[in-house]
Amino acid sequence: MPRSRSILTRAGSCAGSWTARALVALLLIAPLPGCDHGLPDDGVIRVGLSGPARNLDPRFATDATSERINRLLYRRLVEFDEQRLPVPGLATWQRLSPSYYRFRLGAEGRDFTDGSRLTADDVVATYASVLDAANASPHRAQLATIASVEALDPDTIDFRLSLPDPLFPAYLAEGILPAAVVRSGRKLTDAPIGSGPFRVLDWPEPGRLVLERRTDGQVMELLAVKDPSVRVMKLLRGEIQMLQNDLSPELIDYLAGRPGVDVEVRPGRNFSYLGFNLEDPLTGDPRVRLALAHALDREALIHYLFRDRAESAEAIFPPDHWAGNSRLAPYAFDPERARALLAEIGHGPERPLELTMKTSSDPFRIRLATAIQAQLVPVGIALTIRSYDWGTFFGDVKAGRFQLYGLTWVGINTPDIFRYAFHSASIPPAGANRGRYRSPRADALIEAASAAQDLGEQARLYRELQGLLHEQLPYLPLWYESQVLARRTELRGYRLAPDGNYDGLEFVRLAPASALERR
Repeated sequence: MPRSRSILTRAGSCAGSWTARALVALLLIAPLPGCDHGLPDDGVIRVGLSGPARNLDPRFATDATSERINRLLYRRLVEFDEQRLPVPGLATWQRLSPSYYRFRLGAEGRDFTDGSRLTADDVVATYASVLDAANASPHRAQLATIASVEALDPDTIDFRLSLPDPLFPAYLAEGILPAAVVRSGRKLTDAPIGSGPFRVLDWPEPGRLVLERRTDGQVMELLAVKDPSVRVMKLLRGEIQMLQNDLSPELIDYLAGRPGVDVEVRPGRNFSYLGFNLEDPLTGDPRVRLALAHALDREALIHYLFRDRAESAEAIFPPDHWAGNSRLAPYAFDPERARALLAEIGHGPERPLELTMKTSSDPFRIRLATAIQAQLVPVGIALTIRSYDWGTFFGDVKAGRFQLYGLTWVGINTPDIFRYAFHSASIPPAGANRGRYRSPRADALIEAASAAQDLGEQARLYRELQGLLHEQLPYLPLWYESQVLARRTELRGYRLAPDGNYDGLEFVRLAPASALERR
């Protein structure tokens, strides 16, 4: 058995035992009160989150939790199918010319929570606000081809583009706000107004958000609990009914064996990777990046750390995405090749190459970084790990203060991610090219794909681009982590999404006591 696998086996076993012991200790400190079923006595559905929502204005939200909650509060012109192609949301559309689209609002989802009706004027106001440079919306760049947006009547909106784009509807996923609110300039931090399936009842503190489902008045409380063991404890005690993701594999296994708890796992699309600073003299050397690609045994990491709840990735998009590339050959686990590459620059086990990796302070992410560190030792890479709170870590990544970091892209649907993350014009603060990747060929492919007149040609160019990125390794692709739901058995009807959104809360319900007794 390769050395990396035996290291991972021991590390995983020790960590799993520690996690289980720590959780049992927590439960003993705070014993379960009475509770035959852990049912709340107020009928409120409580959901445990790893972190709070930071912005409930869809024009400005960028963190994953805020964007997932905003999907519950606001409706959008466009949604996505299983291949991540755009399908009608609030509106259908016609392409009247290569750079001219007409959208027509349907009958559903057009009542705002303040009692007003959603019209074309609201759509125009929302997009005009995002496009106004003075507002500094982080979503402005992906809508930069909009030359004008005009309401023809209460149900019809015309978008004219500065450049033709057959994929343009896919970019219209902004939550629609009332024009009166947009033009008033008031902030939506206290009382968001949308036409989504939920409305905000209360937001008393950053880590506690109370929503009401508009169809039936069901109240839901979203509670941020940073520590994953404490979240699990609260689930077992019946203080919350549901957890989704952000749990270590040991905690997932522990919950799967507990009475009164159901665990569901499904393949996911969120893309995890290692990012490199290409301006650094070491990680900027393609031989170093290639050596890392061959030194990592991703299958061992997936098996021993994730307990097989992940799938290897070769690109941001999985192969079943309409622009995915199924022909990318995985980098083989080949320590000899890695050692040979490092020897070319004068390093090896006797004279290790010293690198530093930054990660968040989440315990599982630290353990993952430690496992990567262990796999790199035999080929001659001495990896130092630096962990920080999320704000500090992400600030360093955006500022380029790193050699190597680990992150995950969440909820990526459209190939504008390539311009945002890899175009030489997208170096922060202009975009998310945090590794300072500069490739004239990549820029040309991005531009050509954006200008292509049909989706088939766009897909071909994006596949070629992904082949180039796979070869040059500004990112080292790792895996798509599975989506995991842990819920108490009294909670029924939740639909787990492959991108981790919370849309299933529209359908979830608490089973009556009689149903539990029959069970």
